[in-house]
Amino acid sequence: MSNPIMQGVQRAAGLLAAFASTGLLTACVSTSAGLNHESEDYEIEVVKSQNASERVRFLVMHFTAIDFDTSLRVLTQPSSAPVSSHYLVPESDDPSYPHDDLRVYQLVDETRRAWHAGPSLWEDRSQLNDHSIGIEIVNKSHCHPPAESTPEAEEEAVCFFPDFDPKQIELVTALSKDILARYPDITPTRVIGHGDIIPQWKIDPGPKFPWQQLAEAGIGAWYDDETVKRHLDYLSGNTTSDRDSVRQRFAQWLRDYGYGIDPAAATEDEISLYTRAFQYHFRPWKVDGEVDNQTRAILLALLEKYFPDKLSGYPDINTRVLAVKDS
Repeated sequence: MSNPIMQGVQRAAGLLAAFASTGLLTACVSTSAGLNHESEDYEIEVVKSQNASERVRFLVMHFTAIDFDTSLRVLTQPSSAPVSSHYLVPESDDPSYPHDDLRVYQLVDETRRAWHAGPSLWEDRSQLNDHSIGIEIVNKSHCHPPAESTPEAEEEAVCFFPDFDPKQIELVTALSKDILARYPDITPTRVIGHGDIIPQWKIDPGPKFPWQQLAEAGIGAWYDDETVKRHLDYLSGNTTSDRDSVRQRFAQWLRDYGYGIDPAAATEDEISLYTRAFQYHFRPWKVDGEVDNQTRAILLALLEKYFPDKLSGYPDINTRVLAVKDS
């Protein structure tokens, strides 16, 4: 299976080449067509139906891997592989950024479909461009290509993930809060990274993105440490299951949480790939694709917090969860 880190690096390089000769846009204008539009040819009477819902159900975080100037051009100019996002957030001390203060750039109106998510899957939705708002965050994470293009060499690619700018994260936090206020269908588990929804190709926003900090501000999901410890104590003392059954069950838990893995058909490599995606988000200090007890305990803590009903299919786990609630 191809390495998503290297594929992301190669794609970024291709975009850079495609836009090498373009200039920086100095203004971004968005327009939207409201429901209450007017016509000179006929009269419209608006009666709002209760049988409707918002298009937007997900908020997807990205990093650009390139500087602000190039990011803006890539996300706004036509190309052979066009991409866009609803918002672009710069970082401090970027020589290509033209202002003294950080500001949010809106590139696509929220009522329109930005091209940021690719062939993605989360929960019961595919092609998340149709259902999401995307935020691109300037962060120059990158990997050095291996000397040879083999799966083993690519797994050992040297990657650098710089810290995100604190002022930038303050801006992302404020923007995200506003978005969540407009779209109540974006529940905590629907604030996700590009790598969560298409781990075959992407890893952004990477291991340095402060998911826990955002969750503490009311944006996205995070687990409770005491719940993780309780599940970890149980898993560490229960060694009866063989490795294959543990991994297959973990794949089902990933699917229960929202990841697009097919537990019944998942190969060894696919389980490792999705496990790495989960670890980038929820255990960034050790991303190795191994279904160890700590990774399992973190996912169980998330399921217990956000999807307790889904644990009913696992009697050994559900019994312990109910016992804690009744105590």
